[in-house]
Amino acid sequence: MTAPVRQARAASAEERLFECDERPTSQRDERPTVFADRLGGWYLRRQTNEHRKTHGLYLTPVAVADFMAQRLSVSGKHLRVLDPAAGSGLLCCAAVEALARINAKPNSIELVAYEVDRALANVLSVALGYLADRVAAQGVKVTCRIEARDFLATHGDALRSSAPILPSEGNTTGIFDAVIANPPYFKLSRTDPRALAAAEIVHGQPNIYALFMALAGTLLRQGGSFVSITPRSFASGSYFRKFRTVFFESIRPTHVHVFGSRKDAFRRDDVLQENVIFVGERASKWSSAKPSAKLTVSHSRGVGDLNEACTWKLRAIAALDLRSANKVLKLPASEDDENALRVVESWPSSLQALGLRISTGPVVPFRARTRLGETGDVPATHAPLLWMNHVRPLRATWPLSGPKAEFIRIKDAGTLLVRNRNYVLLRRFSAKEEPRRLIAAPYLAKNFPGSAVGIENHLNYIYRPGNDLMDDEVWGLAALYNTRLLDTYFRVVNGNTQVNATELRAMPLPDHAAIVDLGRYVRTSSDPLRAADEYAAHMIAKDSRMEQPVGIG
Repeated sequence: MTAPVRQARAASAEERLFECDERPTSQRDERPTVFADRLGGWYLRRQTNEHRKTHGLYLTPVAVADFMAQRLSVSGKHLRVLDPAAGSGLLCCAAVEALARINAKPNSIELVAYEVDRALANVLSVALGYLADRVAAQGVKVTCRIEARDFLATHGDALRSSAPILPSEGNTTGIFDAVIANPPYFKLSRTDPRALAAAEIVHGQPNIYALFMALAGTLLRQGGSFVSITPRSFASGSYFRKFRTVFFESIRPTHVHVFGSRKDAFRRDDVLQENVIFVGERASKWSSAKPSAKLTVSHSRGVGDLNEACTWKLRAIAALDLRSANKVLKLPASEDDENALRVVESWPSSLQALGLRISTGPVVPFRARTRLGETGDVPATHAPLLWMNHVRPLRATWPLSGPKAEFIRIKDAGTLLVRNRNYVLLRRFSAKEEPRRLIAAPYLAKNFPGSAVGIENHLNYIYRPGNDLMDDEVWGLAALYNTRLLDTYFRVVNGNTQVNATELRAMPLPDHAAIVDLGRYVRTSSDPLRAADEYAAHMIAKDSRMEQPVGIG
């Protein structure tokens, strides 16, 4: 007989339809996690894409759920486990199964699972009932409480500025020993009540998954274990700076797993996103109390090689400096990665220190459609229009005679055009699987006709206000951005596929003389890309005082 699972309300008639619509039944000796996975797949096949998108419903693969559950680090006779976005219960089942297998297994586990989709909560009830029965046979009593309501709305007061963002250590009401989560992810509007309630921890247009992480962290006891799978974007960027400040003050990162493929973690749901598994411990003021604490960074191509993941260990305070302004979580996964971090962060300069600025191309095609054309008279009536496909490593080529409009009308163009002067052009987007994330090219005014140029919105451009960049400066900066060294550094500190101007402004650079020297060296080489990497290796050896260059492979 299936163990009882408490729900906040009875199922509606619509929800009961799912009970009789050929719902899967458990198979002999089937693991609860696998059964929950089959139930979730069955449910989602009956939903529209719009429903899945609205609720952020993406199933965690069984192998990923097991990997996450095995990293829960808690013990005790009675454990309380929270899943704030439970779906069909796959993570709940994996967590309980893992805890029931440890040597000092608990006598009982209290599982609290939130699921706002009421029909899915009914499916969840079936999965957790089967779980309780199976684990009882192993001598562990499992009680399950399903909350068929919005987790954020239920506990939203904890995110408001008038309430403490984290509960006091003496407060045990609602405190959990472990949190395991695959929260929904989609952007919230600035005026969304959930975003307004979390104004102390988010900025701009936040993603809902960060609110789930922050709120779940508030409900975790000291020493409790936190495991989630989310996009990597929380680890860097201005939108998540407040979140990192609050979250990492009390959650010490212990293990982060990085997926090399943006497609593989949620392949069956056709999700294109760079995901990480984040593992942490609730430990207030950990950076000063545990300065030698280690962080493990592991890496796999995808799900298939998850158990053969490569690992690298470093001090947590080296990966996350809470004294810094941006509090970026850096994720070096090898010795080369860590060496690249050390070398680049030793550089003394930056774009601002060099008197340079970076901007995003002002031409947004759909807004300027009537001004764009596949032909034009340059420079009489039109100016060149450069897109991402015009920019290759250390080469800007126009025109390409391709399908895109490569001309922009000068008349009434206003601020859509910039002066034809020396620039460094950088692509703003790249696929994570591409050999390089940073792709830059020197744009030399003398090689392009006319007095103005259009730069499309998917490009960034670097310039010197009020004056021109010298040719050697343009070549030097473009070459530097194309080195494996700086590309490695960017991958370690930035999980976004977008190359934001904000991140490039914060990136350390060598001094002016070194950049000019690199430009002179590269521009006369028959193989500029190779020359750039060779020169970067020389700079690494010099700056690091090492006999052998490191960090660029």
